[in-house]
Amino acid sequence: MSDASEPGSGGWDATDCAGTEHCPPRCPRFVDAEGARWTLRSAGPADADELAAMYAAFGAADRAQGIPPAVDHRRQEWVEMLLEEGNNIVAEGADGLVGHVVYTPVDDAQPELAVFVHPDFHNRGIGTELCKQIAAAAIAADREALELHVEPSNRAAISVYQRIGFEEAPADHGLRMVLPLDDRVAATVTAPPADRAADSATIRPLGRVADD
Repeated sequence: MSDASEPGSGGWDATDCAGTEHCPPRCPRFVDAEGARWTLRSAGPADADELAAMYAAFGAADRAQGIPPAVDHRRQEWVEMLLEEGNNIVAEGADGLVGHVVYTPVDDAQPELAVFVHPDFHNRGIGTELCKQIAAAAIAADREALELHVEPSNRAAISVYQRIGFEEAPADHGLRMVLPLDDRVAATVTAPPADRAADSATIRPLGRVADD
């Protein structure tokens, strides 16, 4: 497998990779729908400023339930809280960060998931790959399931989450959806690139997130 020294710089292809014991739960190399190459990696407090800058590009139409916050200092505080308390993964290219997924709290058996992609990079599969990455990380951490909340009126997003494997669950308000981290999901999201085509023939793969 060829390689490149910079994230997202091109030149590598993980298709034939069978993985090693040193690999993370899911291959960090990803090629999006437009052929751009990204590295998916864990994020921590040192990424706070760059993530906050990414979120500054989000307009009103890109926010759900007030997230990400529109006010600068609240947005910074929100990002720092997620990086300190959650399990975070970012999509990184040569020009910086374009996507972020997190589940929190990290020690909960069924933590809550949130995923965001920079508005300029929607509809390229980045959000879906981020969801697969965080599902693999949650499985490696022995989490039982992931859950999310979505507006009941957002039927397009609900349909997409259902295709991913999320199931509607009881909630006091709004719509709560749960993704059981069962053997089917584990086989799909943790398989090395060379095995994924074979897996997809018998295991329904995770789908694409709306505007991902």
